[in-house]
Amino acid sequence: MNAPYPAPFFPPDPQTAAGSRIAEFARRQGIDSGDYAALHRWSVTDLEGFWAGVWEYFGIDAATPYEQVLAEERMPDARWFTGATLNYAHHALRHLADDDTAIVALDETGSGYEVTGKRLRAQVASVAATLRDLGVGEGDRVVGYLPNTPHAIVAIVAFLAAASLGAVWSVCGQDYAPQAAADRFAQLEPTTAASYSSVGAVGSRGGAVGAYASAPHIGEEGQDEHAPHAGRHVT
Repeated sequence: MNAPYPAPFFPPDPQTAAGSRIAEFARRQGIDSGDYAALHRWSVTDLEGFWAGVWEYFGIDAATPYEQVLAEERMPDARWFTGATLNYAHHALRHLADDDTAIVALDETGSGYEVTGKRLRAQVASVAATLRDLGVGEGDRVVGYLPNTPHAIVAIVAFLAAASLGAVWSVCGQDYAPQAAADRFAQLEPTTAASYSSVGAVGSRGGAVGAYASAPHIGEEGQDEHAPHAGRHVT
């Protein structure tokens, strides 16, 4: 008879395994941290108990508490944590110390830069304020037409800013032609859009067409070579 689990490709040493987050989670639930099979068995036989434990372990800070962990146990359309409301951006940023490295951005040449927690929070707050001034609110769509370069930190900042307002974020790369990007985004009926003015490929840089949608536009200006600047928007 075959073993229930295949041999792991790379087993960590016992000390590393005992110090892992999954081992800590198991111990908090009263499960032997070395008995992965028991943890897995619990996760598939007691869905509500397991996911309630995950919620508590990660300290989810809900604006309104959940009424039931699993209201409808069916796939598809299972309904989890009914009644709960929370903000993703708040959770993504809440444990970042000012001097923590929040983002490491590198291009194909290996050059790049780092963004601290303090700087990331300030950038997110700035872009969120601009989005709010543009009328973006809960359920609105914000889209980005952005390059696959270190400057794509704009995507992270704009995503978190949109999420902080309850808006939906969507992005596509500048390898899409402007009209193709406009057609893709038109289906979402975006409230506003974000882009960066240049793209890079194998170390080269060139201009990118930015007039791709009729929504208000958050662009990039040159006050900070790396940081998204939310001070300009055009229709």
